[in-house]
Amino acid sequence: MLKELRKYFGLLALAGGGIAAAGSPVDTVYTGGHILTLEGDKPTYVQALAVRKGKIAYAGSRAGADALKGPATRVVNLHGKTLLPGFIDAHSHLLNYADSLVQADLSPPPNGTVASIAQVLAKLHALKTQMQADDTTWLIGQGYDQDGLAEKRHPTAADLDAEFPTNPVILVHGSGHMLVANSAALKAAGITADTPDPEGGTIIRIPGSRQPEGLIQEKGMFAFIGFLKGARDPKLEDNLIRRAVEYYQSFGITTAAEHLLVGEKLPVLEHAARAGLLTIDVVALPAYTIAKDVIGTGRIQWNVYANRLKFQGLKIAVDGSPQGKTAFLTEPYLTPVPGCTEHCVGFPAMSQDEVNQLVLLAYRNNIQLYSHCNGDAAIDMMIEGHQYAEAQLGEDNHNRRTVIIHSQIMRSDQLEAYRANGLLPSFFTNHVYYMGDVHLRNLGPDRAGYLSPMNSALHMGLRATNHTDTVVTPLDPLFLLWTAVNRVTSSGVLLGAAERVSPYDGLRAMTSNGAYEYFEEKSKGTLAAGKLADFVILDRNPLTVDPMAIKDIKVVETIKEGRTVYRAP
Repeated sequence: MLKELRKYFGLLALAGGGIAAAGSPVDTVYTGGHILTLEGDKPTYVQALAVRKGKIAYAGSRAGADALKGPATRVVNLHGKTLLPGFIDAHSHLLNYADSLVQADLSPPPNGTVASIAQVLAKLHALKTQMQADDTTWLIGQGYDQDGLAEKRHPTAADLDAEFPTNPVILVHGSGHMLVANSAALKAAGITADTPDPEGGTIIRIPGSRQPEGLIQEKGMFAFIGFLKGARDPKLEDNLIRRAVEYYQSFGITTAAEHLLVGEKLPVLEHAARAGLLTIDVVALPAYTIAKDVIGTGRIQWNVYANRLKFQGLKIAVDGSPQGKTAFLTEPYLTPVPGCTEHCVGFPAMSQDEVNQLVLLAYRNNIQLYSHCNGDAAIDMMIEGHQYAEAQLGEDNHNRRTVIIHSQIMRSDQLEAYRANGLLPSFFTNHVYYMGDVHLRNLGPDRAGYLSPMNSALHMGLRATNHTDTVVTPLDPLFLLWTAVNRVTSSGVLLGAAERVSPYDGLRAMTSNGAYEYFEEKSKGTLAAGKLADFVILDRNPLTVDPMAIKDIKVVETIKEGRTVYRAP
């Protein structure tokens, strides 16, 4: 008899991820739908999932789950809906989204309505009215894109001064890598005709003079950080973070990202965690600008969740934006670049020595490193920095899981270097849709078609993730999946057909691979006994609908450690 029981439970383990540990009856059983485990290289479904005390107690047959029920066990009939692991946000900016809630939304179509400089100004007037602001209050807009404006140019200080002569005004570009400031804002930041370009940044000048035109790129933005990220009323900060977390939950995200935590926002996020506002996990990456304040000082504790907040690693930024033409390339852009007249390849945001020393600092202290690299020249710098640090330490450690965020305009030999050096790509396939037509003009079909080469990376065995980079593109994992699977631009052009991935691989990039990137594969990313009960329930199965319909799938419910944190109206 004992032998037969062992055989029976062994079959259940093979079918559904293991035998539940002995203990009290389970709290909840989910059944009656498509329960997709994301375990393994091929899709695997189970009939039922049982949850006990915030963890998965069992994944397998309905009979096996029923055997764990008690009088108080809740049975949830999915009625044909799809349950899978909660989405893991591989890269976004939760606090930037929170900030955007009190800023003018300048996004162009299809996500916004701003298609001209006149409409930029109208949005700023509406914000001023909404804020009941006087003529000295700072006005901030975010999300404009020069390619989405009828004028096909960046706004200027003169454009803004005509409507707001005394209000300081800042317009943050959709990429987050540049801004436009009016004269009052330039004065407040101390930027004049005599101000030199900072290393790793540029101040675009009025042609024929040294007078700032208004456009400030990359490290030139540092002069405005205090105005963009400065202290606000703590109650307002808490409310904005609460709303941001609720927004993330509504998209099925159970682990969110804040991947450029500046010094001004560090205590704000810590306070939100202590106040219990983080109802899902938040993975934070302190910015390299505060590296010496947080590495080796005891200021923060690394790699441990406290009140759902974890400081995972250091974030550096080697270059800028491809659509803003500050991404650092080996071959020139094909269209005019502001502030450049010949061999316009963008520029690095830091020197090679700065990259080397930051990588070495992180590795020496066993801190995971995340590096923003959009262009292939920036990726070359990061690979060199990694190899420099490994050589200095006398190590060849492939379990550092150093992540190259974006990895957009890259070469096939660089994917080989990722594999050889144990580097992980985190791709940004939303760019194919939102900026793909622009990239075709700026880069040509060969480079644009190899944008975020996820399929090539997966076939090399790389554990790739995919991300939205919110607020750069909208926070919608299912739309992100759609862009990875279909690779269609906003005008309907198929861009890089060879880099399309299967819906299953696209889901793994947002679940199991995301957990691996954060060193959390033992607790998240798949549906298996012992892991956290972090789930998302969808109204349809991404693996069975027409690939072009994936973007229309809706989140029905988000569950964090067995507790519903979002339910669709």
